[in-house]
Amino acid sequence: MKSFLFYFSIAIFSIFIGSQITEGVLLVPYWKSLSPNDFYSYYKKFGPSISQFYSILTVIAALIPISISIYCKLINSTALNLALCSSFFAMLFIACFYIYFKDTNELFYQGILSEVELKKELVTWSYWHWGRIIIEFISLVFLMFSLIKIQGNYIPRN
Repeated sequence: MKSFLFYFSIAIFSIFIGSQITEGVLLVPYWKSLSPNDFYSYYKKFGPSISQFYSILTVIAALIPISISIYCKLINSTALNLALCSSFFAMLFIACFYIYFKDTNELFYQGILSEVELKKELVTWSYWHWGRIIIEFISLVFLMFSLIKIQGNYIPRN
């Protein structure tokens, strides 16, 4: 059962990163191709559902390494430091939202940027987005190493 939960945790976190990559590869280039009026119309229509989808998935993904850290502490596992590193990077990708995305997304909802400002902001948004994906990937790597180490510490009973 424990192995299933570990693999399930990695799968959920990987789906989260995959959705982020999809956003970066499909949505952002599409947004950049739109005129400001079309972009603002699109964002007003679909922004709330996109935000809700990513908010839920982001919180779930961030809770995974935190839960594993708590588990490692409870069982006194040597994987605790790896799980804490994963948790640190999870908190960092959450912090990115509050540092940059929250206010910028609000500007998109308000539709107040000029065409030049919007194009520039979408490029900046894209850089932040890909940077956040790198942070998420680092969190996933530490998560996988921590789970592998926990599995190595686990001796099944016959």
